[in-house]
Amino acid sequence: MSPEQGHKAGAGARDTTAAPPDGPRAGRLRGTPSRLEELRREKELGVRRTSPHSRTLAVLDGQTSSCLLGGRVQLQRLPSLFPPGLGGVGACLHGACPPVAGAAPAGPSRSAGPSRFRVLPGGELRACRQRMELITKQQASVAAETAAERKANNTSAAVGRLQAVSRRLCRELDAERVLQAQIRELLQKDESSMWHMAIQERQLEDAQKSALEEEEAGRKCLREQAAKQLRREEEAAEKAERNRLLRVRKSMYLQKEHGLRHQKLVEDAQRNRKTAVKFLKASLRRFREQEEQEEKEARAHTRRRMDAVLALKNSVTANRETLRKFQAWSQAKAELAEQKAQTEKEVLLAQGGDAFKHLFHQRRCQELEAQNRTFEEEQRLRKQEIVGRILKEAAKEEGRKRKQSSPAKARGRPTLREKTWNYVTDVCEERDTAVPSCHLLDGDGATHPRASQLLEAISSESVQGDPGNTSWEDDTLAEPEIPGLWKEDYKPYQVPKEEVDRKPVGGTKMDKDILARTVEQLRSRVTHRQVVSGREFRGRPFKSKPRLVHFKDFDIGKVYKKKITLTNATYTINYCKLVGVEEHLRDFIHIHFDPPGPMSAGMSCEVLVTFKPMINKDLEGNVSFMAQTGGFSVPLKCSTKKCALSLDKELIDFGSYVVGETTSRTITLTNAGGLGTKFKFLRISESCEMGIAQSAVKMSSVFTDEDKSFYDKIITSVSEQQIEGDASSPTDVPSQKESGKLDSKEQEEGRPPESEGVTMTTVVTIPHNEEPTEISLGEDTEGEIGPFSSVKVPVIFTPVIPGEVQTKFKVVFKNQQCPTLYFRVMGIAIDVPVWVPKPSVDLKMCMYDRLYQDSVLVHTRAKAALRLKFEVCRELRGHMELLPETGYIQARSCYAVQLKFLPRHSLPEDAGKYFDKESRVLEAPMTIRVADQIKPVVFTVHAVVTTSDLELSPSAVDFGYCTIYEAIRTQISLYNHSLLPQGFGFVGVPKFVDIQPNDGFGTILPLEMLQLDVIFQPTKAKEYNFELVCKSEINRCFKLACRAVGVHPPLELSHYQVKFAATSLYDMSVATLYVINSHVSMNSLTHSVPRIGSEDTSPVGPTSFEFLLPADSPITISPSVGTVLPGERCLIQVAFRPVLPSKLVHQEASQALSRPAEAKVLRKDTTSQKKDLGRQSFSTLRPQSPGRLLRNSTTPTAELDKQDLEFSSNEYQIAQATLARSFQGKFDKFVVPCVVASGDTKDRKGTEPLSFSPHNTLYLELWCPAVAPSVVVTSNKGKTVSDFGDVAVGHHAIKKVSIQNISPEDLAVEFSVLKPSGPFVLLNPISKLLTGEACVLTLSFSPRESSLAQETLDIITKRGTLSLTLVGTGVASMITCSIDGDVLDMGYVIAGESVSSSFKLQNCSTLPIKFSLQLDSLSRSRSEDQPRLPQFLTSRAQRTEVVGTQNHSGQSVFSVIPVEGIMDPGKAQDFTVTFSPDHESLYFSDRLQVVLFEKKLSRQILLKGVAREHMMFVEGGDPLDVPVESLTVIPTYDPEHREEAEELKPILVTLDYIQLDTDTPPPPATRELQVGCIRTSQVSPKKLPSTPGPLLPGSCAQPASPTCSSSVPQMVEFSLEGGTALQHKGFTIEPSRGSVERGQTKTISISWMPPADFDPDHPLMVSALLQLKGDVKETYKVLFVAQVVTGP
Repeated sequence: MSPEQGHKAGAGARDTTAAPPDGPRAGRLRGTPSRLEELRREKELGVRRTSPHSRTLAVLDGQTSSCLLGGRVQLQRLPSLFPPGLGGVGACLHGACPPVAGAAPAGPSRSAGPSRFRVLPGGELRACRQRMELITKQQASVAAETAAERKANNTSAAVGRLQAVSRRLCRELDAERVLQAQIRELLQKDESSMWHMAIQERQLEDAQKSALEEEEAGRKCLREQAAKQLRREEEAAEKAERNRLLRVRKSMYLQKEHGLRHQKLVEDAQRNRKTAVKFLKASLRRFREQEEQEEKEARAHTRRRMDAVLALKNSVTANRETLRKFQAWSQAKAELAEQKAQTEKEVLLAQGGDAFKHLFHQRRCQELEAQNRTFEEEQRLRKQEIVGRILKEAAKEEGRKRKQSSPAKARGRPTLREKTWNYVTDVCEERDTAVPSCHLLDGDGATHPRASQLLEAISSESVQGDPGNTSWEDDTLAEPEIPGLWKEDYKPYQVPKEEVDRKPVGGTKMDKDILARTVEQLRSRVTHRQVVSGREFRGRPFKSKPRLVHFKDFDIGKVYKKKITLTNATYTINYCKLVGVEEHLRDFIHIHFDPPGPMSAGMSCEVLVTFKPMINKDLEGNVSFMAQTGGFSVPLKCSTKKCALSLDKELIDFGSYVVGETTSRTITLTNAGGLGTKFKFLRISESCEMGIAQSAVKMSSVFTDEDKSFYDKIITSVSEQQIEGDASSPTDVPSQKESGKLDSKEQEEGRPPESEGVTMTTVVTIPHNEEPTEISLGEDTEGEIGPFSSVKVPVIFTPVIPGEVQTKFKVVFKNQQCPTLYFRVMGIAIDVPVWVPKPSVDLKMCMYDRLYQDSVLVHTRAKAALRLKFEVCRELRGHMELLPETGYIQARSCYAVQLKFLPRHSLPEDAGKYFDKESRVLEAPMTIRVADQIKPVVFTVHAVVTTSDLELSPSAVDFGYCTIYEAIRTQISLYNHSLLPQGFGFVGVPKFVDIQPNDGFGTILPLEMLQLDVIFQPTKAKEYNFELVCKSEINRCFKLACRAVGVHPPLELSHYQVKFAATSLYDMSVATLYVINSHVSMNSLTHSVPRIGSEDTSPVGPTSFEFLLPADSPITISPSVGTVLPGERCLIQVAFRPVLPSKLVHQEASQALSRPAEAKVLRKDTTSQKKDLGRQSFSTLRPQSPGRLLRNSTTPTAELDKQDLEFSSNEYQIAQATLARSFQGKFDKFVVPCVVASGDTKDRKGTEPLSFSPHNTLYLELWCPAVAPSVVVTSNKGKTVSDFGDVAVGHHAIKKVSIQNISPEDLAVEFSVLKPSGPFVLLNPISKLLTGEACVLTLSFSPRESSLAQETLDIITKRGTLSLTLVGTGVASMITCSIDGDVLDMGYVIAGESVSSSFKLQNCSTLPIKFSLQLDSLSRSRSEDQPRLPQFLTSRAQRTEVVGTQNHSGQSVFSVIPVEGIMDPGKAQDFTVTFSPDHESLYFSDRLQVVLFEKKLSRQILLKGVAREHMMFVEGGDPLDVPVESLTVIPTYDPEHREEAEELKPILVTLDYIQLDTDTPPPPATRELQVGCIRTSQVSPKKLPSTPGPLLPGSCAQPASPTCSSSVPQMVEFSLEGGTALQHKGFTIEPSRGSVERGQTKTISISWMPPADFDPDHPLMVSALLQLKGDVKETYKVLFVAQVVTGP
């Protein structure tokens, strides 16, 4: 609001049309605070302003005239104390002073602007009064209009509008009164400030004079102090000069001593170095010896392996010989069998028999025998499987028995398992048969003593005899008809003489001649000679192309075809006829040939040869033809796939190479055949058995079919394992001696050794990497070569040692038909010409950032100059350097290169693998590269790199806050990271710091850590930031940053250390000291003031303190909390009362109890020993007595440990007295902090702590010696505090305390006086206590109120005082209720029904409580209040009755159970409240009172409820009736006329739209209505029976009636009509219709925003109908009244 609007408002102008909705009053209120703030601001800045319409006096040039209290006062010129902005302070307070001459008359006026003119408080006060009068008049007129409207019975809207205007006028009047009070207060403050300023001016004039005098005196004092200071400075200078001379002499002495000490250290270091070198040489010698020993062992190991390889080779050779023997034997046997079959066939033919039938019958017999053997083998295997399962089950059963029970007893009868094992073992041992079963291996072989023998028999790798003839039972074994070679009595077959005399197979010579003549005759008949022109043709009549029909690399099952071209090579016509192929080719070769007839010379014909292989075997033969001139044939050959392997070279010569160089050659392995195989390149000395299968293929046929098949399986499995990988584990390798013995034995027996069995061995191969060599093969040394392919294998030559190198290699193949190929590799190694005689350069120990140099000599044996290039490894190029980098060395001379080593701190990260971070050893390889030489010359630089760092930990020390009355000690660690000892010293240490030991000087050993104490004691209050410098002997500085804050606390103690005299146990010694507050002035120039560091000075005033005692300490400080005024001191008493620890007393009591039991046990044991001596000998008694003694002695002790020792027993008292008498004394030291806070403890509000700083804490040190007491408490574990616990008010408790005199004399006893009106009473005081006597004191506690009581009872003797503390608590009865707010709302209930609710009362006290519950409606006092005026006739402020509407029947609306009872401590009681109304009302209420012990009212609970005749209800809106029913009887209507009698029920909803002055739009005005459906026990329509039943009382038989029905619907439907009209008026209602389930409520939200055409001065009134449909239909008229109000 502008100033013009403010003046208009002050004059009473009121424009309702132009003013905002909140009226001009709001603008005036908003402007008032701004004017007050402007007045204060101008008063501070001294702005001089005048107003033409205010009763003020002008303030010009610092002169002020004013009218105060009806009089005029002339003020003097006060330019400094009276600001010119206070021109308005002289205004008339009550308007009694006349206006100043020339001033404008009062009234509304327009100001010239806010920056130049303003209305002063005088005019504002007058305007305020005028506005108040105007508002009063307006209130009177509004009241008259309201009365007139009420008399005219107009609508409630007009009356409401007038009431709103009246309320607004009241608020404006209140605001004007507040403004008037503020203006008056401002005027009073200005008046008071004017007077204070005048008074202060006079005071300042006096102070100025005194200040000048003090200044002169101060100058004089300063001159005197300066003279004194000058004299002191001169004396100090002389003293400093003397000290300097002393320090010079002392430093010279220390330097000399340091030199001697340094020399001694150098000598010690040299001596230690010699010792270290000695030990190092010894270590190196041991290391070399160890290396030589390891080399010898390696050579021996290699030799043993070579011997093993040779033995394996011999074994393989022997096995091969054995296989050859088997092959020869098999071939011989086959030939014998073939001869025998041929002989039988000839015999049969000679006898005229059918040879084919005989052979067929013999073959069928053999097949039958084979089937029988197969069946027997299957039976044997099944028996083995059954036996294996039996063994498994027996093993599992035995294992279960062994787990469940103790070791089994010896059994007389053998079990099935034992029988089986015995049988199998007999079979294996007696029949000498190997059982190749894998099932028995699964059993538990360790459970039988002969299981290992069985496993050996089963897992044997030798094949002995015929495995097919082995059986498990003697009855079923079949003896062979023909004795085999395995029999010992076998004799070789002797050819009978009869067969020797027979004719040879080919017949006699005569038979042969006859046969030849016969064949010649047959040929001569078919062929004839061809003679042309006198020339006879001789030779092949036909030439074939190709000459040889060769089917190469065929596959079984495929068909191959080839054509043969036959050309007539005779002189004339010739004929050609196919004779056929040989007999062994007829099954595979088919010839297709069409005879061409006569063929002239040179003519040709074709022959098609078809080959279908059935067996994988080479075939050779001829295709025979017959010509006119004679027969001829074409050779035919069928060859299987074979390997044709070869090497391209057998010698590889590398020539000459320098040591260190690497070169390679390639050797090619070519396969020209159609079959691939696996190959492997090996050295000639290495072994790889790939030829076992070859021997197995050619095995002799002496074995039967089963023997061969079994042997073939073994050979195949072993050979495959060896070929697929050489990683097979080594097995038994027979030596040459054993093989020789075996061969000799077999030769002596006259039979081949193969008859006994074939022994399979596994060859052990030596890995390639175990034999270092200079010539090696590449990576691809083994693999598979395919048909018609080649493989290249690199051969690498890397010379290491000068000289000629030669190595032989071989290539072995998996296919045994491929022979082993051999080739040889040779080369010559030449030594390098340049070398370093010292390959290891040792730089010893080196420090970081320091330069180390050494010289390296390089020699050459070359006959010409060479160029050398010196290289440092890349990782160390930043730390190490070789100079020069390039040089030339002359022929047969030496060259020196300079090595510079400057290790940086980044060496561990840069060096990487060359530096060991744990041992700090550097091994750097250096390289010398020679021109035209591939192998460089390498030497190594060794150094132990260490640091010279000294580490101070922590890196920074913060002493924190330290008072000037104490010193703080902290510990720092100095760690030497170097491997060398170093001297150190702290230099430049400040005076307030001390370092111990040895004042911070010393020597630290390698990797040693020293602990140093740094002591800081400030001299004044300030912030300390300093550094402690530690220098090493190499002048390296290590700094330790220190920080501290010096504190000068406001208080100080007269004594910071208290030493108590020797005090007896349970006695007390008291010492006194003072807490002094010497802070009386804030002047820091004259003396040091209390402060924390550089902070502000502590204020002068009362200062409080508090002593914080440690837990469980025997110290008492009184007062522990107090306040000390400036310049004063407070007396403090410190009491020391020592006591005995309870654990020590309990231990003593336990030991005292155990002593009699131990003595009793000892006596009993001694008696038993005497009895045993008479019965047993000493030898028998000796081992038994210690155990018995131990058992008998430990049992009572365990029983004593289990006993519960009562601390109030005599044993405990005796133990405590014993410890007290034997107490030798004890000394304790305690440090008690004293916290200081500014202010008085009495001024603090409640529990609010005073402002204090923990840095102002003082510390008190107490020395506490304790001695044995004279009187002690022996009860309650020796505690001197007797706690009676919780006792109910009005009751009493008794407690007994036992005391004992343990002094050597009798003591007279006196007692202190307890409070006469207190709850504690001593019932049996005594006067004397004899020595050693114990007395029991009886104490009583009777509380009279609920509070904590505590008193002290002193037992006074001449040797000391024993204080007993008596504590007890009076407890009042307390209960808690589970109801929040003390209101129990039962909700809505249909009249005639009831509802129940429960709550709990909890007994929170430790005592049982008797309770009773009372209702106000049933109380006697209510009947006395009946004659009073009815509540509905009184105003709301006068209504005090809490009992509302009651039932018409006279019964109570509310009932509660139980009514009375007793609640145990800590228990809860459940109560049930029942609400049973008999008619409809909204104001059922009652009050439930909980009474304890029949007289104490503990709690009041307000019971409320609402009853409706129907199931629907509406809540919300403004109240329109009184909460108390009248005495008028509500008329009842018939059901038929009820609808006619129904009228609309009004609901008033008022919405206030608050308009704010801010730019943000205000929220809409909102209200809510609740529509609910009461949960009832009446039957719903879904549950009604189909047939009408008997009517209940009060029910109606008309089902069509809407008001009375035997059923109640499940829900209530509601709808609000007129929603469109309401929306036009700015109302929003959600939802406008819906339904509510039983026992639920639904909210109707109503919000209103004023429309654009709304008049703020006229409230908006709109009505709508709300219909509810349930068991009946109800209609409510909802009246919405909306208005706009202004915000705060």
